[in-house]
Amino acid sequence: MPDDGTPAREGAPASADDLAWFTAVAREHSTALVRYFARRGPRQDAEDLAAEVFATAWRRRDDVPRDAVLPWLYRTAGFTLANHRRKHVDLPVEDVPEASAPRVGEDPELSLLFDDELRGALRSVGERDRRILLLHAWEGLDGQELADVLGISRSGADAALSRARKRLREAWGARLTF
Repeated sequence: MPDDGTPAREGAPASADDLAWFTAVAREHSTALVRYFARRGPRQDAEDLAAEVFATAWRRRDDVPRDAVLPWLYRTAGFTLANHRRKHVDLPVEDVPEASAPRVGEDPELSLLFDDELRGALRSVGERDRRILLLHAWEGLDGQELADVLGISRSGADAALSRARKRLREAWGARLTF
């Protein structure tokens, strides 16, 4: 069984359709997954962690919803990252990469996110809110995709995003008044 407690499809014969589907999924989503991991930890681990997610997707290919592949991959990436962090105690969960990191300088959107005040506010909102905000801002997820990643209903995801935004505004406002 994989780390997330679900049965694997180890040893099942792969069909040509399976191979075509997996190849298309890897081509379409590999960059998004590498970026997901690069934004959350050391760049040198990003490709290996993305490969772990794709290995899980291959083993569990019958369980991957064809109409929500990317949200399923992000959800699996969250489990993979959590497992990686547990194994590597030297990787602090709260650390957000510095703006001077090469991957940030290439992405204007990320450069804005790494402003000192915003980083401080993000650190203060709590892990769940931070995860929701970053999935929305970095991965562009909202609505049903965000709900699929979080494993909750669409209305629950909308409400969670709204609450997380409110807490971030409050945290940012509190930091700006000092």
